[in-house]
Amino acid sequence: MTKQPATATATATAPFTFRLDLKSGVPVYRQLIDQVTGGMAAGALAAGDQLPTVRQVAVDLSINPNTVVRAYRELEIRGVLETQQGTGTFISRQKVKRDDAERQRQLAQLVAEFVARAGAAGFTIENLLEHLRDDAQTKRR
Repeated sequence: MTKQPATATATATAPFTFRLDLKSGVPVYRQLIDQVTGGMAAGALAAGDQLPTVRQVAVDLSINPNTVVRAYRELEIRGVLETQQGTGTFISRQKVKRDDAERQRQLAQLVAEFVARAGAAGFTIENLLEHLRDDAQTKRR
């Protein structure tokens, strides 16, 4: 089951949208964090973009507001977000560099999700590896 309504003011043509995958096994607060950092990396979110309020995300995704607070707080601690009392929560203008441990954790999570979804669709790890090798060779040319 995927939930997806909470949107942010984004610089791209379409607003940034939070989506939850309740079957992924990844904690909801972690999914929110990963989506903000992923949105920044993909260019869907840029410095100065405003995120939806804690209340709006909680209502749209039918989750506890404390879950959103936890995600936003962790992103603030990392320097990714800035909260301005009475104004809102914004993508920070300072550059944030993820450490190697965070990058490895995120890669492991992506791989686990990819393998789980492919397995649910009837593909084996061997099928995935073969396709990845073919894709890598095609891109090297």
